[in-house]
Amino acid sequence: MLKKDNFIFGFIMGMLAPFVGFAVFKYTKLGPLNYFQALQYIFVQPGHRLLTVAISLSLMANAVLFTIYINARIDKTAKGIFWATLIYALTALSIKTFG
Repeated sequence: MLKKDNFIFGFIMGMLAPFVGFAVFKYTKLGPLNYFQALQYIFVQPGHRLLTVAISLSLMANAVLFTIYINARIDKTAKGIFWATLIYALTALSIKTFG
């Protein structure tokens, strides 16, 4: 199933993978907090420094997926992952700039 070459499949994977990356970040940096508390802490922190770190590490999950699919020459799926990453990155940039 992971060899499927489909844009929508890649987009869905690209939208879900950052949640795995965030879970890793949460457990390593904000272990005792639950997810709601961790998100509150990240968003109210002055300068959103932790938000930038959280987003960067979350998007690393997409970078890993993208690299795997590009190297396997499964291009449509890789394109879907790329577009999902782009949407996350633009959203993060907007939050960082205007939030």
